[in-house]
Amino acid sequence: MNELRPYLRMLATYRGRMLLGSILVFATIAAGVGLLALSGWFITATGVTALALAAGMQAQLEIYVPGAGIRFFALTRTAARYVERVQNHDTVLRLLADLRQRVFARLTALDPAALARFRNALVLNRLTADIDALDSLYLRCLAPPVAAVLAVLGVAVMLGLIDPLAGIVVGTVLLLGTGLLTAAVAWPGSAIGESVAQRTESARTEIVDLVRGLAELRTFGVVDRQQAAIDRSDRALVALQQRAARLAALGEAGMGLVIHLAMVLALFVGVWLYTADAVSGPLAVLMPLAVLALLEGLAPVPGGLLQLGRARAAARRLNSQSAVEPTICEPRAPAVPPDTGELAFDHVDAGRSEAPEPILRDFSLHLADEEHVAVIGPSGCGKSTLADLAVRLLDPLRGEVRLGGVPLPGLALTDIHERISYLTQRSEIFSDTITGNLMLARPDADDRALWYALEVVALADFVEDLDQGLDTWVGESGVRLSGGQARRLALARIVLRGAPVIVLDEPLAGLDAATAATVAARLKPWLRGRTTLLLAHDTTALPTVDRIVELNTLPATA
Repeated sequence: MNELRPYLRMLATYRGRMLLGSILVFATIAAGVGLLALSGWFITATGVTALALAAGMQAQLEIYVPGAGIRFFALTRTAARYVERVQNHDTVLRLLADLRQRVFARLTALDPAALARFRNALVLNRLTADIDALDSLYLRCLAPPVAAVLAVLGVAVMLGLIDPLAGIVVGTVLLLGTGLLTAAVAWPGSAIGESVAQRTESARTEIVDLVRGLAELRTFGVVDRQQAAIDRSDRALVALQQRAARLAALGEAGMGLVIHLAMVLALFVGVWLYTADAVSGPLAVLMPLAVLALLEGLAPVPGGLLQLGRARAAARRLNSQSAVEPTICEPRAPAVPPDTGELAFDHVDAGRSEAPEPILRDFSLHLADEEHVAVIGPSGCGKSTLADLAVRLLDPLRGEVRLGGVPLPGLALTDIHERISYLTQRSEIFSDTITGNLMLARPDADDRALWYALEVVALADFVEDLDQGLDTWVGESGVRLSGGQARRLALARIVLRGAPVIVLDEPLAGLDAATAATVAARLKPWLRGRTTLLLAHDTTALPTVDRIVELNTLPATA
């Protein structure tokens, strides 16, 4: 259970809310016990009194107090159940939101080299299914068993007030039966739950891979093969879920059997006490009905613990993800940020962890403050690696990268990010409005700044023609935009940010020649006064630069 410790500690931060939720669960069960037991007593007492009166005997029965008690328990049960559901689900949703924020914050702290260890589908599964699986930790694995044990003890005490031996015997049978049955269900159920979690992740991953790679799969004619693999995973997952459902049903049925056996035992004890004139008839009826009322609270306990295996598997995967450390670390004593945008690469060797050999070897390049330099070369020659070095998404294997004469590892990452804006080859557009996507770069920007950024990238006319203008929703990954429009929207964020050092990797990719020329012409005056590193296959439609450096796989100095 070690894997659950971090999440149990998180639960402890909500202990006040969880204590209230557990009390409400217990109150619901207790009110149900009181309602059924008191109703049985009252009906029996009424019948006994009526028989006595019919036989000509003098008898009387107080009906107002028991009647008020019945109404009290009925209203309490309904109100407690409603408030308990609202309270516990609100607590769990708060907990999941907190957990999701923590997991996401941990992911955002990782650099691309560390993130490369995870497939996108796996990260999605961690943020959704795995975190959601942990909601059962409190709702089904902790609160109901605790409340059920307290309810059993409460009924045992109530029976003990009538007859101590009855309370001890019935309470012992209930506790032993519930414990043994729960263990019998939870032991195999834990393994099934873990298998369900693993199969669910596998199925989600295969589906996401199919959707993301559908064009390539169609190109090579292997869509059917991928669909067949998904079908196999789905059938295996359904089979496991059916096993879990059958086990949960057996647990609930077994719990019903235990309760009814305990009820029969309480009935026999009650009849024995009644024949011995130790209790009245109504009390003899109250005893088995009080036990029967526990069925609602105890029946879900064995099946609820089936979720423990799934929660453990989810926690284990989240823990392994959280254990990944960034490869780019903050300096212990950050240097004072420089006032100049001078950027220098000094005899750098650099490469990706997945590459057997460095992509850049003994590469040197110096960009003076406010100088514009274009680095051109074929795919795979190291342009994107050079861009990652410039913003410290990657550290060199050898050599040094300096900003304003200060080595990048000596600067705080926030200082680097404030001074350098980087447009990667991939345009990350979020499911939000145009304004929302732009203001990621500068949350305090006003409409005037937004329109200026769009004007620089030749997107203002398009946005003006939209019915909702800046408030237009662009859809998931910018699906409502063309590839070129999404690229320019990403470039507009760079303009809006306005950093003194600009790194643009293939800034005009996906644009037609006329649009690319227009954007290049508008970028030129905006880039004036900023140190700029442009990376592309060639200089076609790039803004004019002060220098052009051709990059290949051989050692380079510029």
